[in-house]
Amino acid sequence: MLAVTILGGLALLVAGGDLLVRGAVAVARRAGISPLVIGLTLVGFGTSTPELLASVQAALMGAPDIAVGNVVGSNIANVMLILGLAALLYPVPADAPGVRRDLAVTGLATLAVVGLLIWGAVTRWMGGALLAVLALYTVGTILADRRDAAMARLREGEAGLKESEGFKPSLWAGAGLTALGLAGVMLGARFLVGGAVELASRWGVSESVIGVTVVAVGTSLPELVTALVAAAKKESDVALGNVLGSNIFNVLGILGVTALVTPIAVPDEIAQRDTWILAVSMVALAAAVLILRQVPRPLGFALLAGYGVYMAGLAGGIGS
Repeated sequence: MLAVTILGGLALLVAGGDLLVRGAVAVARRAGISPLVIGLTLVGFGTSTPELLASVQAALMGAPDIAVGNVVGSNIANVMLILGLAALLYPVPADAPGVRRDLAVTGLATLAVVGLLIWGAVTRWMGGALLAVLALYTVGTILADRRDAAMARLREGEAGLKESEGFKPSLWAGAGLTALGLAGVMLGARFLVGGAVELASRWGVSESVIGVTVVAVGTSLPELVTALVAAAKKESDVALGNVLGSNIFNVLGILGVTALVTPIAVPDEIAQRDTWILAVSMVALAAAVLILRQVPRPLGFALLAGYGVYMAGLAGGIGS
């Protein structure tokens, strides 16, 4: 029964991820919003819903190790595992308009969570401040993108906007596909994480390790499937935007909401170990965008290798 739950959740994630990318790109094209912004907002934030639900529930149950470990572990997995796999499938360009801006916000969010982890607690007022920054960022990103799109239309003319006349779903059809995709990835993540947590509990794994591994990777599976499907379809803006948007939302949104519900105490184990892995992963992402202007296959392999070493280190800690 446990295996059926896990496999069924994975199947829902795959199907939902495909619908989510199709719908999000359709909405972007019909609404005049770039795929990058759709990846940052609707896809990036929407696929982070499992992390939000898991962290809030863990905090309410008095399990800060899982609540904080879920956010930190998810952001590590987004860069090293998800972006690494997507780059192996198809190199991810990082030269789209707005990428550097969103990278800067991701970097500031990472610095914020590192500071909070070192501080040792996330209070209610800190949570409110994080949510306020998220709201400002989201509104500013959408307004800036619409301004850039308008300027592009003036430069290129209407002919350049009609170069592709293939089948394009309507705005409402795209929104419907997106909603179905989100429902699929959320339900699939719930089944998969539930089964994985039960399996990990049977093995006697600590809450801290469960938080940064099983729960973090499990709730990041929507991002994983969405990024891989986007990379396979060569919708690289969605793949990269999904990772950037998810990392921003994990810190500003998930930590913010969770801290508003109940203040969070940061476990020493996470502050001393996983915080620095998160910082290193952010430096690697920044180097890829600012220097290479893409995430090539060799870097994707290096990210995956680093994630494997990280997981092996945690496994060694379990066994000791």
